[in-house]
Amino acid sequence: MLHTCQNLSRWLAAHASLFVTAIAVLTFFVPDLFMWVRGTTQTVILGIIMLTMGLTLTTEDFRILARRPLDIFIGACAQFLIMPCVAYLLVNVFRLEPALALGILLVGCCPGGVSSNIMSYLCHGDVAFSVGMTCASTLLAPVMTPLLMQLTAGEIIEIDTIGMFLNILIVTIIPVGIGCFLNYTYSKRKAFPTIQSLMPGLSVTCLACIVGGVISTVHDTLVERGLMLFLWTFAVVFCHNSLGYLLGWMTGKAARFNKAKKRTLSIEVGMQNAGLATVLAGTFFAAQPLSVLPCAISCAWHSISGTILAGLFLRADRAQSSQ
Repeated sequence: MLHTCQNLSRWLAAHASLFVTAIAVLTFFVPDLFMWVRGTTQTVILGIIMLTMGLTLTTEDFRILARRPLDIFIGACAQFLIMPCVAYLLVNVFRLEPALALGILLVGCCPGGVSSNIMSYLCHGDVAFSVGMTCASTLLAPVMTPLLMQLTAGEIIEIDTIGMFLNILIVTIIPVGIGCFLNYTYSKRKAFPTIQSLMPGLSVTCLACIVGGVISTVHDTLVERGLMLFLWTFAVVFCHNSLGYLLGWMTGKAARFNKAKKRTLSIEVGMQNAGLATVLAGTFFAAQPLSVLPCAISCAWHSISGTILAGLFLRADRAQSSQ
């Protein structure tokens, strides 16, 4: 039974984008399937995702922040400057309605996604740098995300910066801290590696539940307004994500990073913690239910695009080696 669960966890981690997309499509046709993913339940599910992240972090991962301060500083600046600015630009270029604008701005103001470390590993990036950037952006998120939302979306809706700060603290920093403490305390126990091996599958399952909950929420509006609403929103998410990858790479090139670090910076900047954005949208912009749609699309698309980009990087390596 345990061996089966471990195999399932590995399969889910390897096919995260496929699984999340399949759940989204299934929920569209069976909208009641995830109606239970609301409010506090949604917050708890995100907390579990962040806990799984904490369980994989060690004290060595946090030492990276002290050992490579310039790299992490450049990465954090790129993370919290490029994505919010690109989101603000796209909101105005596409002339998005307020609810959709809030969603894409929120995705842009959130920290890096937890699956970015896996993508960096797959494409032979600098995994230590990736982990360090994820740690730094997550630690900065309680302050930076509300502040950036106030700057970019304050003219659309009143931003509860204090409430958002506390919410991010509760659903990100505290679960990650608990996970790190458990890892530090029990990592030498025989059963702990087994528990860790189940975490990737649990994380992907939780993310799929969050996406399913969003599709249930906006189902009626999607049906009413048709395919164009989805395609228009996806076009913005696609541009936001792609420009993040491109500008992240260009920032690494300007900083004279090596190839591995440029790849990691590209992925870290382009892939956002859209699960966090989804929970924040549902909590603070409940009067604008469509604000969760760009967040949900980002949850699925960032995993798909990250896998594609990692594959392109590997193809470039093969082409170079064959010359």
